[in-house]
Formats: sequence, structure tokens, C-alpha cells
Amino acid sequence: MEKNPFAVPIAIIIAAGLLAGAIYFSGKQNSANTANDGDSSPSEEITIPPVTEADHILGNPNAPIMIVEYSDYDCPFCKNFHETMKKIMDDYGAGGKVAWVYRYFPLQQLHPNAPELAVSAECVAELGGNDAFWKFSDLVFSERDTNEQTDMTRVPEFVAAAGVDTTAFQECLDSGRYKSLVEQQFNDAVAAGGRGTPYPIVVVGDQKGTIQGAQPYSVVKQMIDTLIAQLDNSGN
Repeated sequence: MEKNPFAVPIAIIIAAGLLAGAIYFSGKQNSANTANDGDSSPSEEITIPPVTEADHILGNPNAPIMIVEYSDYDCPFCKNFHETMKKIMDDYGAGGKVAWVYRYFPLQQLHPNAPELAVSAECVAELGGNDAFWKFSDLVFSERDTNEQTDMTRVPEFVAAAGVDTTAFQECLDSGRYKSLVEQQFNDAVAAGGRGTPYPIVVVGDQKGTIQGAQPYSVVKQMIDTLIAQLDNSGN
């Protein structure tokens, strides 16, 4: 039997998806806790690959606050958090202080089509660039109800709407050349402590912290306002 590269214990996934809590930071310096509603506690040091130009970034690639989200296109909590992050970027993206980085964390046990959707998004990015990637991602999330999975017959429609040639897209998809990248990002998320989706990691300088589950807009906004105030007070 072939080993599922996207396997995470389902009980842990469900528990993590329902968690509410705070953001906490850890790094080489003294830890700094910034609590929202809920408990906050120091985390073990989080290690993820650094953000580079190969990532899918919305906003200033040199922003002092980076939210690196490991996400699953068919996750209902990810759909909600995607809308939250769109509002956050509407508020903070233009000012250059916050950037949103999207990485893949497809939980195939719960969402069988999630790995293919991630590969599809990567093909769209190859053929259409960063703007096409984000437009495709927005369509995947917006064109389904919260508790529904993506209608895969509509993927070519989303590809075309993102401005990508569907024939070239299908050739890319059939090649399978991005499966290993998606698997690697899944493994990176697990290694960083991810047990459910979404798994957003806030990066500020050399410190990293996790947002526990799909926190609502008001909580994420409060967190960012606090971080911006701290950066401003420190002279950054």
C-alpha cells in the first residue's frame, strides 16, 4: 500500500481546527508573548524555510511582519481565514508593513482533492505569475460553500478566469512536476508543528509565532496593531 505523504492523524487535525487562542513568539532572543483572547505560552522554536522570491507573496516582500500561512484549499477553516487575510491585506498591505505568504498544507485524509488543487495553483503561478496565482486561489475559496469541497470540474474555469491558457495548464498538471514541491511544503508544515489547517506563522525579524487556528478578523487585526506599535516604539 502506497504511503500517503499528506497523512496527519485525523483526531489531531479536528482538534487543532477548533482551537482558539493567542499568538506567541519564540526565537534566539528572549521570547515576547502577545496574547489575544485566550491563553498564551512560550512555544518551542519554530523552523520554516525562509521566505524568498519563489514564494507566493501578497504585499511588500520586505514587510517587517510576514504571515506565512500553510493552507488547504478545501479546508472550511482555511476558507474563513482566507477572507480574514484578504481584509487584513486591504487594511495593511498598501502601507507595506504586512505581507501574506501562501504555502501548501493539503490534508488528503479529509480533503482528497487538496493536493491536486495545490499542484494546480502552482501550475497557474508558473504560467500566469503571482497575480494569476492569487486570483485562482481567491476563486477556489470563494466559489464553494464553507462545508463543501471544490467542484473539480470547475478548475479549468478558474484557470481561464485567472488569465492562464487551459491547454498549457493541463500539460503542466499532467507532468506532475509540482507534486514534490507540494509534498515538501506539507512536510515543512508538519515539521514546524502544524497539526491542522490553517497553520499561520507570523514572522517578525528572527522571531516566529503561530496563530492558533482560523482566528477572526478582529483578533488578527488586534494582533497586527499590537505588533506594529511595538515595532514603531522600537524604532523599526
